[in-house]
Amino acid sequence: MITVAATMAEILEAGHVYFFYRPRVEQERASGLRDVQRLYMVLHPRGKRAWRLIVIPRKRLPEVGSHEREWAFVDTVGRSPEEVEDALDRQQYETKTRGERVRPEARPAGEGVYVLARHGDHTHLAYELELPKRPGEVQRELRIQRKASYIVAVKNPDAPSPAGVGLPEDERPALPKRLKQKFRDRRFAEADPELLDRTGTELVLIGAAEEPERELGIDLRARDERGTQAAIFRDLKLERDQHPLEPLFRGEWQ
Repeated sequence: MITVAATMAEILEAGHVYFFYRPRVEQERASGLRDVQRLYMVLHPRGKRAWRLIVIPRKRLPEVGSHEREWAFVDTVGRSPEEVEDALDRQQYETKTRGERVRPEARPAGEGVYVLARHGDHTHLAYELELPKRPGEVQRELRIQRKASYIVAVKNPDAPSPAGVGLPEDERPALPKRLKQKFRDRRFAEADPELLDRTGTELVLIGAAEEPERELGIDLRARDERGTQAAIFRDLKLERDQHPLEPLFRGEWQ
């Protein structure tokens, strides 16, 4: 449950957040950050049929309180949970030089509640974990804190990117005029939910605070989830037998 405890921040949306990591190609197990191919964050806004799969290419969230920046992008926006869950499954593909290759299934590494809140002239993504109960080595290396807040800005798809950073132009979203107006010819805009519902939207996450309630004036109330009732199974339709669960429940690498 998420409630507003003060008038400091305007809640734009609230819902469930999930974190996943995928080991490197042809590697069945990860034993540390060096073995991770990608870090994912899934946002499911409450009362909305949208499941957003967000990729964080550098495989770690920004350090909270440091104003460190991490680039991310919206990889998939599903209208059913199965669309996102399928993208996290084991994948086989053909290459010209190496033949058939396998991307291992993603491992769940966190479940919690989140809010997207406007705070002054910027937007925050704040969350609190429900699982694992005690964050372990996996969460420490991926920088998935028990509670955290990040400033989130959306990059204008018409603006150029620095060399070696960002998606190719043909993978960026083609926005209608009303959404383009949110940028007002600037390089970045606040993280409006409508912009997050576009595949290819590019984001910058900036580490802000460890205590989002105090900073934003909100109350993040994570429920006491049990393994058999975890939202990740009923909400995201995660198939237990296809994704190792030790990272989610015990914080251990798999």
